[in-house]
Amino acid sequence: MSEQRCESGTVLTADKNRIHYDHYHYGHGDGVIVIAHGFFNGKDAVLLKDLGRELGRSYDVIIMDFRGHGKSEGLFYWTSKEYMDLEAVLKYARGHYPKVGVVGFSLGAATSLIVAAKTDLMDSLAAVSGPTDFGKIDYRFWELDMENDIFYNAVGEGKLGKGVRPGPFWMKKDSPLALVPQIKAPVLYVHGTNDWVIKPWHSEELHRQTKSRKELVLIQGGPHAEYLMRKNKAEIMRALENWFTMTLKDVPQQ
Repeated sequence: MSEQRCESGTVLTADKNRIHYDHYHYGHGDGVIVIAHGFFNGKDAVLLKDLGRELGRSYDVIIMDFRGHGKSEGLFYWTSKEYMDLEAVLKYARGHYPKVGVVGFSLGAATSLIVAAKTDLMDSLAAVSGPTDFGKIDYRFWELDMENDIFYNAVGEGKLGKGVRPGPFWMKKDSPLALVPQIKAPVLYVHGTNDWVIKPWHSEELHRQTKSRKELVLIQGGPHAEYLMRKNKAEIMRALENWFTMTLKDVPQQ
């Protein structure tokens, strides 16, 4: 892997919000992966930076802050407006690379699916722990992942890069499930079977309704979203690396 160079910058969304990103240059001018975080995360989160380093073996990497997170302006609108943030970052990426992939986590996966359906800005997408619809998220407090969601975030390194400035959650939202039949880019769905926030059936149904090239990977015993990088790193990295090799580097499907 080439020596890393990090370039931080901002892009302006269609509704005039400044979105911050970190652009990691590893010397791979032929392709870049954009990492779109989930709720309460950001570009400085330890697990997402770890993911960026791993992907940096084959691609340059951009990690962004959605509005209401990290250094980006505005409030978080629960997928109602965040598509504009990802669109702006992808347009920046398109100006520098011939191939652009996206890894979206949780609500970041929902936003990524929405953008994939409405634009042609990405060549490949990996949606990790994505919901079919915001209103159908399976939040069950009695299944709370104490190790990942409480101890790791409260007293461990997991608290780095975390936080959110929430806006109103009742605004109209696009349903990823209604939009995925429109997606033309290839889509990989990844889900942990022990996800307590968004159950695996969401990815199964999204996969079923997707008409473009697609794949579904269920990680046995895996937790929610970015925590797969902590508990099931080998499995999620194998899935992502194989997928982007096939869809960004034009390697024939086995």
